[in-house]
Amino acid sequence: MPHPIPSEADLSEVAEVVERVRRSISTVLSGLGPAIDSTLATVLAEGHVLMEDVPGVGKTTLARALAASVGTHVGRIQFTPDLLPSDVTGVSVYRADEHTFEFRPGPVFAHVVIADEINRASPKTQSALLESMQEGRVTVDGTTHPLPSPFLVVATQNPVEMEGTYPLPEAQRDRFMTQVTVGYPSPDHEVAMLDSHDGTDPLTQVTSVADTATLARMIGVARRIYAAPAIKQYIVDLMSATRSDPALRLGGSPRASLQLLAAAKGRAAMHGRNHVLPDDIKALSGPVLAHRIIPSIEARTGGRSPESIIAALVAQVPVPSEARTRAARPA
Repeated sequence: MPHPIPSEADLSEVAEVVERVRRSISTVLSGLGPAIDSTLATVLAEGHVLMEDVPGVGKTTLARALAASVGTHVGRIQFTPDLLPSDVTGVSVYRADEHTFEFRPGPVFAHVVIADEINRASPKTQSALLESMQEGRVTVDGTTHPLPSPFLVVATQNPVEMEGTYPLPEAQRDRFMTQVTVGYPSPDHEVAMLDSHDGTDPLTQVTSVADTATLARMIGVARRIYAAPAIKQYIVDLMSATRSDPALRLGGSPRASLQLLAAAKGRAAMHGRNHVLPDDIKALSGPVLAHRIIPSIEARTGGRSPESIIAALVAQVPVPSEARTRAARPA
């Protein structure tokens, strides 16, 4: 039986807390509205975020500000070439006095895990996150250990053109619900940054505006957002377009369809709506799909980016009417 859609009180709480988190992050980083909104929509969908950009634009700062604002148990992993999988998941230690093995959890056992510069570690170490990101658990020496709930990974990485990086495998990239690009700040925002960061660490001023119970409750509200059959068909049509476009060698997977819908529900909850609109799909199609698709050789040589290909497909796929997106919506 389907769950009832959220009440006005539920949606008001989500919108209020999201606004507090947004303001908290903005005290550290200004001018990042789209990146922050995409990240918050992903958090409400209990998805994982991949932040990719050149060094120094604030990827790690954004991840740390988000974690500090939410106020949950945070695990920080600095990925390096010599990092081992056990450094991420944990290790079993033999206790000679009791003749038993004791499991010592790694930093992945947290509500929010910051995986800093994830593509500087070897693919073997990167893959240590696969099970935890997909199934919310870790298996070490044949024993499965559940991770805390909710569980979110916020990873940062530099572009693969940078020295000392390894490209993330497609299976690893597909585990991330969205990829967010921070970008360079505008001149005005950069001046404001020089003022706020002058001689101080602004992250020390970030205070918690929510807790784990509130975050779990907000995620539950987002899951109950209504998506009309026309909205689901719109997502499928968009995915079909990525799979048949000659500019793409690899289109969106069924997991991408599921995660686009989940992220759209998170965005709808952020805006105080109990139903998904086509605008939610349009706004998140780039962050959800761009890191999953692979352009063809001809598209790459022609200078077409994944983002531009997705934008072109979104412009081509027919959008359902407002009446159809609200049809059969529960009272």
